[in-house]
Amino acid sequence: LASVMLLFIFFSYKSSGRLGCCGWLLVVISLIFVTVTFPLTIFCIVNEYERAVIFRLGRIVDKKPKGPGLFFVLPCTDTFTKVDLRTISFDIPPQEILTRDSVTVSVDGVVYFRVQCPISAVANVSNAPSSTRLLAQTTLRNVLGTKNLAELLSDREGISRSMQESLDEATDPWGIRVERVEIKDVKLPHQLQRAMAAEAEASREARAKVIAAEGEMKASRALKEASLVIAESPSALQLRYLQTLSTIATEKNSTIVFPLPIDIMQSFIKG
Repeated sequence: LASVMLLFIFFSYKSSGRLGCCGWLLVVISLIFVTVTFPLTIFCIVNEYERAVIFRLGRIVDKKPKGPGLFFVLPCTDTFTKVDLRTISFDIPPQEILTRDSVTVSVDGVVYFRVQCPISAVANVSNAPSSTRLLAQTTLRNVLGTKNLAELLSDREGISRSMQESLDEATDPWGIRVERVEIKDVKLPHQLQRAMAAEAEASREARAKVIAAEGEMKASRALKEASLVIAESPSALQLRYLQTLSTIATEKNSTIVFPLPIDIMQSFIKG
């Protein structure tokens, strides 16, 4: 009985574009059928995080989703689809990407999105989550193909922001909002890793040599200033001389013999 009623309603709607008298008559009969068989009526419950999009004879009822809570559908004329409104995450499989400077790298990531408009997610795209996954893979390759290796390694936040904007713009007609995109891992070829390690080691050695040279230059300047100060005061030179002898005796634990008194050497120092 339900199948015969559904066929009548379908052909009436297809021929005129509207329900017409016959269609409305069958809808009334369906309501009477539902009322009589009340325990057998299809009742549905959607959770707080879900919405139901109801199709009655191929058209969306009231142009808005139902829920949350309890609602019923006519068993002969209505069909419905549940849509989850929670944030969904998925991993982007590793993609082999050729950067702008002709370096092949393997990059993967993660995308967070949620359904913002249940009607668009059902009516405008066949499978919204699967379509978003495929689009994320192609967007990752397109965005990273315009970057060189240095930008890829140093500017992950900018790349993630660019991917999010591109995905959000593309999925807006589907009723999907892309909340976040993150680059998880960038895998380089082994030969390139060894070359980069050697380059980094050479750079560290060069910086160490530069720092040592700068230290020697500062030390020589300090010694020059100290010599000028000591030259202005002969007593300071004598005290420095005695201090040096004391330090040598302490460290080496040896006996020091003065061949000449220090005063005799003043004439040589002045000369």
